[in-house]
Amino acid sequence: MTPRNSRNLHTTALTTLGWREWIALPKLCEMRIKAKVDTGAKTSCLHTFQIERFRQRGKDRLRFLIHPYQNDENTVVECQAPLLDLREVSDSGGHKEQRFVIETEFCVGSAKIGYQSFDAELTLTDRDTMRFRMLLGRNALANRFIIDPAQSFLLGGDNRAAP
Repeated sequence: MTPRNSRNLHTTALTTLGWREWIALPKLCEMRIKAKVDTGAKTSCLHTFQIERFRQRGKDRLRFLIHPYQNDENTVVECQAPLLDLREVSDSGGHKEQRFVIETEFCVGSAKIGYQSFDAELTLTDRDTMRFRMLLGRNALANRFIIDPAQSFLLGGDNRAAP
């Protein structure tokens, strides 16, 4: 007999992430970026600066620079991506700002355990004063991952080379 308040739950094999992981953004750069896995953030975001909006073949695009590694101002990577949207976003302090939004490929994992790739939205903002260059938010996490907040780098340690 099934309890009255029970639900039929479908279980699938989800990958477990720690509270921080190395993430590759292969369409943007050849390096992995250490990301904080943040279930409180709706959208993922990336530290960027010198953002330039331009048109190419009738479509809006962005050109921007990133410092992919924490505490390393010398490593600078130029990236380009199609502009998806411009949105008002609230930061962790409740301050609202307009941010450019792109969609790009995310890649997690390693050769040892395998890779998982997916497309997700990413907002661009200045995170120079923040500890992590990137946040991996709920929209990218949903239906793909389980988060273990007591663990770090479950998908591989300090591996800066992208897959």
